[in-house]
Amino acid sequence: MTFNPEGEARMDIDSVQLARFVKMDDPLCVLEEVKIISMRMFPDYEFSPVKETFDDVMRLFKGKYPGFHGCNTAYHDLKHTTDSFIAMSRLMHGAVLQGRNLSRRNMTLGLVATLLHDTGYMQEMGDEAGTGAKHTLTHVQRSVVFMNNYLGCRGYSRNEILACSAMLNCTGLAVKMSEIKFGSPENEMLGKMLGTADLIGQMADRTYLEKLLMLFYEFKEGMVPGYEKEFDMLYKSIDFFGFAKKRLDGELGGVAGYMLYHFRDRWNIDADMYAVTMQRNRAYLQFLLDEHPNDYRNYLRRGGYVEKLLKQGK
Repeated sequence: MTFNPEGEARMDIDSVQLARFVKMDDPLCVLEEVKIISMRMFPDYEFSPVKETFDDVMRLFKGKYPGFHGCNTAYHDLKHTTDSFIAMSRLMHGAVLQGRNLSRRNMTLGLVATLLHDTGYMQEMGDEAGTGAKHTLTHVQRSVVFMNNYLGCRGYSRNEILACSAMLNCTGLAVKMSEIKFGSPENEMLGKMLGTADLIGQMADRTYLEKLLMLFYEFKEGMVPGYEKEFDMLYKSIDFFGFAKKRLDGELGGVAGYMLYHFRDRWNIDADMYAVTMQRNRAYLQFLLDEHPNDYRNYLRRGGYVEKLLKQGK
């Protein structure tokens, strides 16, 4: 088998990289685009609460937030959070275009919950052992605790905090929607959107395959079973694409379908560019597994991740 870049993912090939629309590795560019999308939904939308949380999350990840070390996980990094953040706003936009009810306040809660959804990887001051990856298996619960404390100190109501907690719990890969107590159908929709944004935000990243190598070392420190060597992460990820599709269409209610309407309205493109990019990533991963199982690192050149691992002696 040889990888064929002229295959199915060839559709609008210059657009499959989401960075064509927004500079995805620049958090401020992402923030500006989320603001633009928000104003397309509600021209009078008050964006300042979202901006406040965005600024706090930036400080948290950079090690400037009181009581916490900065981010030291290479997969669950700031870019993953901002990738999820913009994906969430795009899903909400598509839903509104399709006539789904979404209040301004609930939109704020959805965006804020997304920004805070991986705060559970952060280590508190005084915790000097290892990295935040050691919290892999408990990071969802830890994120809920951080978020609840954060929102409680900023005047959010108890019902709003419960709504955000329900949304954040939807990011757990094994969780069933029937196990989560949603306060309203709107809250449930937003929870499914957050679970979806978390998945597609990472899997449509142009460096997703490179970052899988970093995820292996997070899993290793976090003692996630079933991953003995680096290649196991790539090998098992081909099945993860199938698992993700099943979860997106099933437990997460197919809300990923709203993405198409966003791209039609915002960019005049009749395609869900997340689905296109994920398909391309899957095809290249299959190429690596079939043709380069022993020298796959030579074919993962984006983002400098392999170089970082080599410098660490890995």
